Parts: sequence; structure tokens; C-alpha cells
Amino acid sequence: MGLISGILMGMIFGVGLMAAWKHMMRYRSTKRISKAVEVKLMGSLNRDDLKKMCGDNFPEWISFPVYEQVKWLNKQLSKLWPFVAEAAEAIIKESVEPLLEDYRPPGITSLKFSKLSLGTVAPKIEGIRVQSLKKDQITMDIDLRWGGDPNIVLGVQAAMVASIPIQLKDLQVFTVIRVIFQLAEDIPCISAIVVALLSEPKPRIDYTLKAVGGSLTALPGISDMIDDTVNSIVTDMLEWPHRIVVPIGGIPVDTSDLELKPQGKLIVTIVRANGLKNHEMIGKSDPYVVLYIRPLFKLKTKTIDNNLNPVWDQTFELIAEDKETQSLILEVFDKDIGQDQRMGVTKLPLNELETETPKEIELRLLPKLDMLKVKDKKDRGTITVKVLYHEFNKEEQLEALEAEKKILEERKRLKAEGVIGSTMDALDGAASIVGSGVGMVGTGIGAGAGIVGSGLGAVGSGLSKAGKFMGRTFTGQSSSSHARKRSGSSTPVNSLQENGGT
Repeated sequence: MGLISGILMGMIFGVGLMAAWKHMMRYRSTKRISKAVEVKLMGSLNRDDLKKMCGDNFPEWISFPVYEQVKWLNKQLSKLWPFVAEAAEAIIKESVEPLLEDYRPPGITSLKFSKLSLGTVAPKIEGIRVQSLKKDQITMDIDLRWGGDPNIVLGVQAAMVASIPIQLKDLQVFTVIRVIFQLAEDIPCISAIVVALLSEPKPRIDYTLKAVGGSLTALPGISDMIDDTVNSIVTDMLEWPHRIVVPIGGIPVDTSDLELKPQGKLIVTIVRANGLKNHEMIGKSDPYVVLYIRPLFKLKTKTIDNNLNPVWDQTFELIAEDKETQSLILEVFDKDIGQDQRMGVTKLPLNELETETPKEIELRLLPKLDMLKVKDKKDRGTITVKVLYHEFNKEEQLEALEAEKKILEERKRLKAEGVIGSTMDALDGAASIVGSGVGMVGTGIGAGAGIVGSGLGAVGSGLSKAGKFMGRTFTGQSSSSHARKRSGSSTPVNSLQENGGT
């Protein structure tokens, strides 16, 4: 009897255990399926959606990687780097050296490469993002990091000072390169490539300067001058929306749709400044304002003597190529016997302006636009401006392109004749293009030389800062047959002169 009851109890217990196990497995399976559905739904949400759902409890460790890892590409790049570096050195020397001359700061008579070697350490590609933003185009964003061992020496020469070799050490580059492939039906299926640096995140180029066999004190302020030159070249030539267009295939290709074109003009009235910081030991500063959208085309107001609350009330017009990414930069300087001192700088993003809507804005002046490295954060005063953005129609866009072409040709001629030493020397006046009239009269760079040109319809007391080209188009042929085209400009149009006349 006891044996039979034991067997029955064991069977009942076994059946119950099996039933419980089956129920538990069914429950776990149901939970896994529901969790998989939830994870799938969560995967379709972006960061903004999750922040709305979680509120302040959103965990910071959640990330949304948009760049694919390319370890295999880094391995191949390391093997190819000796050959890539050799070719890149020749291209950099050929294309960047003219830019150093064009963007050479005032006070420097020569700025060239003495040595250029990219070293043995290859750049590292952190990731690649591929997008299809437009039809017949593939857009690739390459997250690039480079902490190499290059040997770059600049030969810097100033008036009355022998050439001093300046070495760039500890060079580090952090940037995102945008490459756009224009697709075609014929092999190699790519008709052109567009290359640029994304403006967000801001390209970072870190380095230290060291004088080889000399001292940096021989050229006061040389570090800031080189920093400004490098920043101007990167911002004005390579940073999006500016770009380099390279046709592929060795046959003529129409790249006009890829090149940068004027979108509109910004009418700026420099009204006044208040509470400027005095930079003079005796008396007060003599302020003037330099304004630009691109560093290559700067305009300048008249100088107000001995005044920390100056009123200029001068109007200028600047060309804008991309309203969404470009900004109006305003710099206030103190006119001095030697080098003028910057009293403050500020910027106004163009995307904050509404088309055809006048606006008066008071902007606070800063020591530098990048305040992270600034220790002196005292108040620098304010500047008040009136702005109006006008968007071009097709006809106005073509007129702006023709006007900028003519003024660039004239500036090249002036430089070839020695009237201006470099495009940086042309800051002393504001060029004024009025229309389709004939004749241009200028005073050069404070030398009083009269210049008569043709087809510009302009009167100015000098020339605003400009360069050889705003973006470049390579033909894809040999280096001797490279043809460079414009891809955009910020040529000043119809600005008022320093004296206030038109």
C-alpha cells in the first residue's frame, strides 16, 4: 500500500513539475517576443523621441552611431600611406603655397614652405557615413583624425627682418570630410567628385610653433598671424559650403551645378558702438570696423578718432553663398601707428535673418569668437548694426557672378603690377561696384596711385581683401593643364567708401 501511494504521489508530482516547466517556458517565450517587439520599436526612435519619452531621466550612455567602422580601410591606408603622402606633398605645395601668398597677413613680406614632409604616420578614419541627399549623387562623410609626425617648416620674412624658419610641431587634425560623388551612366560611373570640410563639427587644426635657429620674438605677433592665416584659408576655401570640384574621366564635364553660386546679398549698416575698451595709454582709441562674410573679401569703415562710443552710419553690401551656414563677422580695431589692435569681434549667423525683413541688432563684442582659450573675459562693449537679406533671382545671380569675375581679374592685374603686395594689403578701402558703367578709380594701398580699369563701374579708395579663387575646379588632366574656376564669391557690391561717398 505504501509503495503504491508513493508511486502515485511521484507521478502526480512529476506531472505537476512538467506542467509548471511548460507554463514557465511559455511565459518566458511570450516575454521575449514582447521585449523583441519593444526593442524593435525603440530602434526606430531617434534621440529626440527618446528624450520626449524619458524627460530628465534620459540616460547619457545611450548613443546613436551614424558612422560605420572601417578598420579594414585603416589597415590598407597604413600600407598605402608612403605613396599617398608623396603625392599629397606635391599637391599641397603646388596649391597651398599660392594661398599662403594670397592670405599673407599685413607686415609679412613672404610666407612659403621651406620643408614639407607628411611623415610616416597615416591618418585614421574613425568612421564613414553614406547618404543619398540628392538624385544621382552619393554623399560620404568621413570622420578623420590625424596625429602624425610631419616635418613642416615655413619661411617667414618681414620688412627689415631676415627670413626666419618656423616649424609646425605636434600637428593634430580633427575634421569631417564631405565627399560627394556625381553619378553618370558611362564608366567609371562617376563624372565628378566634390570635396569639402563640414562646418559642424568645426574643423580643428592644433599645432605649436617653434623658430628653427632663431626666436619668435624677432617677429612680434607671428603666432597669431600664422593662426589667422591658417584659419582664413580653411574657412574661406575648404569649409562647407565652399568646396573643391574635381571632374573624373579625363573628358570635359559640366560641373556648374556642383559649384558654389551666390544666393543673395546682405545689406549691412554699421550704426555705432558703445562702451568700447580703451587701448591707448594717452587719450582714447581710434576705432574702425572690418566686416565680412568670407575672410577673402573684407570691407572697412572710416576711422573715428579719439572716441569709445563712435557713430559710423555707413552701409555696405556683401554677397552670401549659403544663408544656412555662413555668418556676418564684425571686428572692431584701434587704428595705431604700428599694427592695429583688435578691440573686439562678434558674429551674426545669416540663418537668423528673414528674407527682405530689415532688422536692427545690438551685438556684444568678444575678445575672440572661440572663447574656450580666452582668459580675459572682460566686457568689450557692443556694436549696433542694421541688416537686410535679399535673395537673388536667376538674373541677379548671373550679374553677381560677372561682377565678381571682373573685380577678381582687376585685382590680379594690380598685384602683378605691384600696386598691391598681396590680397591682404587691400584692406584699406571698400570696393564699390555700382552697375554696368565703365571705369574704376582707386588709391591703391595708401600710396595714392590712380588706377583706371574697364567694365567694373566702380569707385573705391582701395580694394577689399580678395584672392585668386573662391573654390577650385580641376580638369582631371596633368598638373600643368589644371584649370581653376570660381565656385562662389563674397564680392562686395555697391558699398560706401570710407569717406561715406558712393
